[in-house]
Amino acid sequence: MNTAPAGTLPAEAAVTHVEITPSILYFGTPVVLLTTENQDGSFNLAPMSSAWALGHTVVIGLGRDGQTAHNLGSRPDLVISLPTPAQWPAVERLASLTGRNPVPSTKPEGCRFEPEKFAAAGLTGEPSHLVRPPRVAECPIQLEARAERVQPDVSGGFVIVEAVVRKVHADPRIVVPGTDHIDPAAWSPLIYNFRHYFGLGPELGHSYRTQTSRRSELPPR
Repeated sequence: MNTAPAGTLPAEAAVTHVEITPSILYFGTPVVLLTTENQDGSFNLAPMSSAWALGHTVVIGLGRDGQTAHNLGSRPDLVISLPTPAQWPAVERLASLTGRNPVPSTKPEGCRFEPEKFAAAGLTGEPSHLVRPPRVAECPIQLEARAERVQPDVSGGFVIVEAVVRKVHADPRIVVPGTDHIDPAAWSPLIYNFRHYFGLGPELGHSYRTQTSRRSELPPR
């Protein structure tokens, strides 16, 4: 009987790999909610699963024809809010909505225009300190940022955004007391894994560079 945790593979001496051609390569990336300002001064809220951070810069991949990319081209302020695994239904309620009207032909079938995305998702906007777009109140981590570079990717079908984070807001329950560090045992991002939603499993260990270490040892070789 296999008792390995879900998502793990049994140990084998050698594996013969097969060649595949997947339609997408979402091999486990965090979900973020992006708030941007529309031309009329209202705000758009969009889910995104192509985001990664380097220092205080967050790199985001967007569809070229979406409202978020359209907004950031001329109004670069944004908020990057990170939901928890339990909030995946709210994220999915946003998935079939767009802030573009008319709906671009490149959008998937079933996508519809929705100007009130916070209400549609059952989420609440709260004022930011340094930028106009609001934060998502329910998200434990909220990053006020500015898009310093917005450019097409090599395929021409997407837009790559390099956003510099200017202020970080965190739920105190996920912060190590007396520090500016997120407690990795208290925080779990929502992960988008080949178009399915997941959370993190139990901690396996930590990097030698961590400043929030717990006692753990490497397994024997």
